[in-house]
Amino acid sequence: MLKTMQKHGVTLALFAAVLTGLTALVNGLTKSTIDEQAALQQKALFDQVIPAELYDNDLQKSCYLVEAAPLGKGTHRIFIARKGDAPVGAVMETTAPDGYSGAIQLLVGTDFSGTVLGTRVTEHHETPGLGDKIETRLSDWILHFAGKTIHGSNDPAFAVKKDGGEIDQFTGATITPRAVVNAVKRAGVYAQTLPAQLNNLPACEE
Repeated sequence: MLKTMQKHGVTLALFAAVLTGLTALVNGLTKSTIDEQAALQQKALFDQVIPAELYDNDLQKSCYLVEAAPLGKGTHRIFIARKGDAPVGAVMETTAPDGYSGAIQLLVGTDFSGTVLGTRVTEHHETPGLGDKIETRLSDWILHFAGKTIHGSNDPAFAVKKDGGEIDQFTGATITPRAVVNAVKRAGVYAQTLPAQLNNLPACEE
């Protein structure tokens, strides 16, 4: 009986070792493909928030980590666009913490003078049929940020119309667009401080 149990134990151990090896092999073979797809998806998003003709560096490899209150709690990634050696703009991950149904994650592209180049929502939990109009598949609302200039954090025009600004809200929903507008404004104002910080920002780990 003991020998039989030992035999079964060895068999199970061998099976587990083989299974572990196969899993590692599959992971190794698929990781590069997954990484490539993720990079392509990220590049496609970047192309939506910053015109490719404005810069000539590899934006995905020009990544820095920041902990900045205007972008929200925690660490955010920013990507610096350069033309030659000159920084010309940034793509920033930012959070609107005050959405109707929780935090809204955004990607905001701006130059360093306060002009928004593009904005996209990357994650949200807003109400279907109301707040989800921040998605491009449902509405062109978020496309209207491109080309708008933010004249400081107290710019009264860069707000939803219900707050006295120039940006439309949704019929029956103000909280969601207000949260997005304010997050974009904070990011755009913060971007104007970036050129002076670049030499001191830590790079993202590859």
